[in-house]
Amino acid sequence: MTKPDSDRPRSPARRGALGCMAMWGGAAVVWGVAGGVPRALGATGNGRLAPSAPMPFTFVQISDTHIGFRKEANPDTADSMRQAIAEINALPQTPAFVVHTGDLSHLSKPEQFGEVRELLQEIDVDRVHTIPGEHDTIDNGAAGYLRYFDHDGNGRSWYSFNHDGVHFVGLNNVLAFKLGRLAALGDDQLAWLKADLAGVSRSTPLVVLAHIPMWTIWEPWGWGTADPAQAMELLRPFGSVTVLNGHIHQVLQKVEGNVELHTAMSLAYPLPTPGQAGVGEPGPVAVSMEELGAKLGTRRISVHPGRHPLALVDRSLEA
Repeated sequence: MTKPDSDRPRSPARRGALGCMAMWGGAAVVWGVAGGVPRALGATGNGRLAPSAPMPFTFVQISDTHIGFRKEANPDTADSMRQAIAEINALPQTPAFVVHTGDLSHLSKPEQFGEVRELLQEIDVDRVHTIPGEHDTIDNGAAGYLRYFDHDGNGRSWYSFNHDGVHFVGLNNVLAFKLGRLAALGDDQLAWLKADLAGVSRSTPLVVLAHIPMWTIWEPWGWGTADPAQAMELLRPFGSVTVLNGHIHQVLQKVEGNVELHTAMSLAYPLPTPGQAGVGEPGPVAVSMEELGAKLGTRRISVHPGRHPLALVDRSLEA
């Protein structure tokens, strides 16, 4: 299968695809890898990085763009995505690449995948890595998604790659997704993950991408993964593991030993807090257009040696 344009190196005639950023509390968060360990260093907007900060490379995460959604909660998700892209392009140091942790489209339609791929090409980086969300697999599973985003050409929606001593793994944990039921990685993917990690040194930092949180946040809404225990057993032997998720459109964090798990905010619309009273099913939360930018804001993250490695400052998308 032909690789998507957004996963090819940038040429002078075309703008790149994205620079990897981890979207925690906002549209995008800049990550650096220093001493072989991923650290969040700053955010888009005014997230200037200290000149003395060791930074072999940075990457950016965005999530849940839901291109094609045009309802009250956000009538123009493409515009919200362009605001984040402008912030990424304004970063003082160009990120190495971008990761998008799923729900690129809203209804997995070809025109939506085409639009989001074109938007990704507006980012001034050489490469973008994506994983599917459940909204990307509504029609024919991951088949439609893979026509646009088959990153290794193997016809699978999971894959891995290496960058400057860090091993990245992109997973699909929206298999057999159904509202109110936890989706899963599945036996085939877990077997692949075991084989993939077998050749990686335990001292190599890992960054794992998966759309749905890799721990159970609120089971009645399907906010969790049914079979994360097997994956965690494979990840725990490594000295540094960072798991980046999307799906819930808000920032939560969990630490299990040397494994740090983080969810990201959306670039489309907010969702209710887990288990919010009176909410039977989690749907888009409509706010005024004046408030929407604040709900889709960014988070500024910096490192303070000798203290907790992350200092977080939220910043709205429109700040």
